[in-house]
Amino acid sequence: MKGVWSRFRSWCSHANELGTQYYNAPYRAAIARAKREEDDLFMLLVFAEMMGVPNPASWYTLELQPLLLERFHDWHLRMGMERSPLDHFRCC
Repeated sequence: MKGVWSRFRSWCSHANELGTQYYNAPYRAAIARAKREEDDLFMLLVFAEMMGVPNPASWYTLELQPLLLERFHDWHLRMGMERSPLDHFRCC
């Protein structure tokens, strides 16, 4: 009886793997492209920082500040900090 269950488990595991591959196949190219773009942006920012070039994204992220301020308090509580980790920024 153990042989039957082990073969059944093996078959289920194989079927699960095939189903996962079938489901994920259409999205692999899009995921790979998004990862490459994210890596390229990271390399650009790191290389620019290393060479002393000012970060071009800082002006665009300044527009997000009001949205981030609203979520900052929830974030630091979720991270287990009772108070803001930034000395010059008080949210509580």
